[in-house]
Amino acid sequence: MIRQFFIHFFFLFSLFYSKPIPAQDSLHIQWSTATELPAVPASTKHPGLAGAFIGIHNDVLLIAGGANFPNRMPWEGGKKVYHDKVYVLQKDKSGKLVWMDSGKSKLNTSIAYGASASTEHGVVCIGGENEHGLSKDVVLLQWIPGARKVSIKSLPPLPIAITNASVVANGRNIYAAGGETANGVSDKLFSLDLHKSTAGWKELPPVPKPLSHAVMVLQSNGLSENIYLVGGRRKTLKGISEFYNSVFEYDINKNEWKEKAALPYALAAGTGIAVQENGILVFGGDKGETFRKTEELVTLINSEKDDKKKKDLTLQKNRLQATHPGFSNEVLIYNTKQDEWKVFGKIPFPVAATTTAVKWNNVVIIPSGELKAGVRTPDILVGKFNNKSK
Repeated sequence: MIRQFFIHFFFLFSLFYSKPIPAQDSLHIQWSTATELPAVPASTKHPGLAGAFIGIHNDVLLIAGGANFPNRMPWEGGKKVYHDKVYVLQKDKSGKLVWMDSGKSKLNTSIAYGASASTEHGVVCIGGENEHGLSKDVVLLQWIPGARKVSIKSLPPLPIAITNASVVANGRNIYAAGGETANGVSDKLFSLDLHKSTAGWKELPPVPKPLSHAVMVLQSNGLSENIYLVGGRRKTLKGISEFYNSVFEYDINKNEWKEKAALPYALAAGTGIAVQENGILVFGGDKGETFRKTEELVTLINSEKDDKKKKDLTLQKNRLQATHPGFSNEVLIYNTKQDEWKVFGKIPFPVAATTTAVKWNNVVIIPSGELKAGVRTPDILVGKFNNKSK
């Protein structure tokens, strides 16, 4: 049964413009869990996917790859499994979301935790990782309506292998920032012109600091379309991650970075979209409290010599992961023109991290993802905007 709930986000018109307007021009989103990933066999429930490639092409939603723990949780000795299947979601004539039979459409390899961006040419998918390590591969997923299948084309590989990076498309140009490498965390910014892809990736001015798991959105600041890199984290040499509340703006025309107003709190692995003329919505994400405690225990376990103490610490870690409270269900909004953040409301459902939100006509979709340590969700969360909110 489809669950739904209305969230009415009211705010003064000055959030986006200089003069107040009546309340009926406020932003409204109606949230629902519209469907869930199909399982095979159909009588079972799909465990959900984290870190899948996600995007829109030819009016279908593509969800490809991802990882989960289908048998047991990691603290129970469960093994992470990487996937290569491509799911295709379309709207029927009534607007209902229905899964299509995409045949045997699969990625070239099982992979997760890459980054993806929707373009008119297809969904660009970069990097990621699997049990064999990190990837520098880049592919373009295209939905071929007549053949009812997914085409997969190779694009020039990234200069370095990265996972948990951020990517955004500005027309024909793709921008990839940050991410984790085999030796640490990257501060690199690369671009690729899809019309001149044989020229390969170009290195641009670096991000002001190394980071991974950041939200990356293209939006206007009233003067030009710029790239915004929001939050993220960095794993230190000590094994303990720093979570960031920083926000950086990359001016595409001037080819330079500028630090902007910080988030209300540190946040990583969230997702976001551009809305209206100068707005960015950020959904969910990890504030890091449980994550850091887990890393601290792992560090103690690795350095402990006494077997009994090591076992006790391991039990503490397992208990902490098993009782993980879940990630944030708050929605934050940023006005790029006024350089201002506000807590905007809450989504009335569990909100997944390590996924990618996409705008599809008048809805935002947050597909599958990770609800808490080791736990995925198959739910496809949908937020329907009113006409003035898009």
